[in-house]
Amino acid sequence: MLLFYVRHGQPIYEPDSLTELGHRQADALVKRMTECKPDKIYASSSNRAILTAEPTAKALGKEIEILDWCNEQHAWDEIAVDYDDNKRTWAFYHKETRELFLTPEVRKLGKEWYRHPGLEQFEKGMTRIQRETDAFLLQLGYRHDHERNGYVPVKPNDDRIALFAHQGFGLAFMSCLLDIPYTQLSTHFDIGHSGLTVVEFKGEDLVVPKVLQWSNDSHIFAAGIPTDYQGVLHF
Repeated sequence: MLLFYVRHGQPIYEPDSLTELGHRQADALVKRMTECKPDKIYASSSNRAILTAEPTAKALGKEIEILDWCNEQHAWDEIAVDYDDNKRTWAFYHKETRELFLTPEVRKLGKEWYRHPGLEQFEKGMTRIQRETDAFLLQLGYRHDHERNGYVPVKPNDDRIALFAHQGFGLAFMSCLLDIPYTQLSTHFDIGHSGLTVVEFKGEDLVVPKVLQWSNDSHIFAAGIPTDYQGVLHF
């Protein structure tokens, strides 16, 4: 099985939509995704994710199945942090929290990093995302074996699955899917607008998901669209 994880295009958060560039990014994905040939297309219930998925779904003649548990608002409520005067940001952007993520004490806790006294507020959200991620993968044919950090192929297949969702949620989702502690993955990796991540599920006794591409934006370059990496780097 191949899982294609796609972040939405450049967003307008209020109201939930895409910018003109975001729509161009979604359109640019069509050629790439029609070559990937997903058998099923899923999207977060967020409008910006659905709008990103729609051009691909239309080109392939596929229905979009909506997954509300992937909506970034849920993750935002659970694993973001408050600071200063009623400001809020993702934990991996918050300086003090990020520094705590990187301490030896937290790293030693591995996937149960939220057992640390300074991070216990994240347990509910992360366990929810882990539970929902496991249920989703089981539905697709792969049962998560947490003891062995892999998946038992209960219904092995060659399906190609596309999921259009978010950055903040996506980093938590990928950490749960790949058995990589969120504290490490979220501080060292990012997902760009319309970035395409490809994960392969292959094996007999134990399937260990392998990332073949991470936040690939070749479709952006092919379409001649300017690349904007989180407002920091421009090409």
